[in-house]
Amino acid sequence: MTDLPLTPLTRVRRGAHHQRTDRAALYEVIDTALSATVAIVRDDRPIALPVGIGRDGDDLLVHGSTGSDFFRRIAAGAPVCVTITHLMGLKYARSLFDSSMRYRCAVIHAVASVVPPDEKEAALLALSEHLMPGRSVDVRPMTAREIAATMVLRVPLAEASVKDNAGSLVEVDDDGEDRSVWAGMLPLRVVAGDPVTSPQTMAGTPVPESVRRAARRVEATGRV
Repeated sequence: MTDLPLTPLTRVRRGAHHQRTDRAALYEVIDTALSATVAIVRDDRPIALPVGIGRDGDDLLVHGSTGSDFFRRIAAGAPVCVTITHLMGLKYARSLFDSSMRYRCAVIHAVASVVPPDEKEAALLALSEHLMPGRSVDVRPMTAREIAATMVLRVPLAEASVKDNAGSLVEVDDDGEDRSVWAGMLPLRVVAGDPVTSPQTMAGTPVPESVRRAARRVEATGRV
C-alpha cells in the first residue's frame, strides 16, 4: 500500500504536523463516513453538493440522477474536490483565538469517470452496502429502469490529503494565560436513535436486522 503523494494540491500548510500520508488513514476517514461534499466550478462559480458515498478499492463511489446537470458536468470531465470531515470535539482554550476543533478530514482532488452500464448494478450494491449494510436482501431487486436513471461515478483516490488533529492539545504549559479561566474539551459524537416505522408499514412488521446493524455501527464509531 503506497503512501499518498504530496502535491501542490495535497500538501497541508497550516498544522502540517497533523497531516497523514498513509492510505490506511484515508480509507478510515472514508469508510466511517456516509456522506461527503463534492465541489466543482460551474459557469465560473463554485458549487458544492452533499452526496452519499462508498468505497471500492482505491476509488470513491458517488451516485446521482442521470438528469442532474451537476453530475453530467462531472461525467464530462469537470475536476472535482471532495471533502469528508469527522468533527470529534470543541477545544475550549483560554482565548477565542486559540479555541478550535478536533477533527479528522480528507480532501480528494480528481477527475471522475462514469461506471459503465455492465458494472453499474454492482457499484450501486457496493454503495448500498456501505450506507445500509444488508439492506439489499430485505427489499426487491433494482429494476432496469432504476439502474438506467442513476449515474455512478468513480473518483480515484490518487491525489488526496488527510489531516488528523484528534489528539491535539487544548493548551501548553507556560503560555501566560489566566489559569482561573476554564479550558478543556467538549467531545462530540453522532448517536443513532430508535428506528421509526413508517405509518404505511403493515402492523407488526419487525425492524430488520440490517437497520439495527446500521445503528450499532454508528454507536461503535460515533461518526457518519
